[in-house]
Amino acid sequence: MTPDCGLTDVEEDDWMIAFPERGGTGRLAGLVLATLLLATLSGGAQAAEEGDDPHEDLAAVGAELSNPIGNIWALFTEFDVSFFDGNGQRGNDKPGSATLFQPILPLPLYGDDWKLITRPTIPFVWTQPRGDGPDKTNYDTGIGDTFLPLLVSPPLGQNWIVGLGPTFTLPTSTNDALGRQQWQLGPAAVLGYKTKDYVFGVFPQYFWKIASRGDKNNEVRNASNMSLLYFAFLNLPDAWQVGFNPSITYDYQADSGNRWNVPIGLLVTKTTKFGKMPVKFQVGAEYSVVSQDDYGKRALLKLNIIPVIPSLVQSPLLGGS
Repeated sequence: MTPDCGLTDVEEDDWMIAFPERGGTGRLAGLVLATLLLATLSGGAQAAEEGDDPHEDLAAVGAELSNPIGNIWALFTEFDVSFFDGNGQRGNDKPGSATLFQPILPLPLYGDDWKLITRPTIPFVWTQPRGDGPDKTNYDTGIGDTFLPLLVSPPLGQNWIVGLGPTFTLPTSTNDALGRQQWQLGPAAVLGYKTKDYVFGVFPQYFWKIASRGDKNNEVRNASNMSLLYFAFLNLPDAWQVGFNPSITYDYQADSGNRWNVPIGLLVTKTTKFGKMPVKFQVGAEYSVVSQDDYGKRALLKLNIIPVIPSLVQSPLLGGS
């Protein structure tokens, strides 16, 4: 999951740098999607190693996909239906829908154990409600900002999940309301623990503005915001899992009462095969026990479809093997 991309109109520094226009960044996001899908179709599906019990193999694939720094390449796709509400809306929740595309691309970095984890997230917003006054709602459609964490994972044994590195926000939004029009940079980390039976951990990311997109007519607050994914999954027989993975968001620049969104949730997952391709399905719901007073996400229903693809990089980028 990724930080909220809603905006509030306030003053911004005058440091403006010209970067590609929205049409160009939107086409870039589409090109990334098309390239990875083409790689999947042309390269064929990557099957899990066959064992005595096919469910055991699929269970291992599903458990590895629940690990944010796992070794499996996959195309994580999430279909969301969210419900928004806030002051002035008289309790009438407004639905919105989006698709999050997140290719999971772990790269061998050095030797047999060091990894570079890349998980770019591109949001495709089909309809995003926006409160514009008492009982007045407008809707936005387009591509949101792209989030790109780059985590280095060192060898720390079989059970610990550890990754550390920078995270970026790329201003690819095609609509002012769907992004901040800012290039952002900050730290990211993953810390967790896994066994044969379960996995749990946290994945925080923090962002600050480093440059503006270049549109001087859009004065937005200098970014200072956080996303914290917390996750836990219990492995069940026949490649089933139950768990959760909501993302807490925090915006330091928002007004009091609008800084936090704290969801809780539940997921049920199943990993199966289509031909030789392992595919993980996740169905879940979330409810925000804390949400923005003025206008924020109250609840969410989601479906994840995660096909495994062949690893396109086999040799360590820095050698050492």
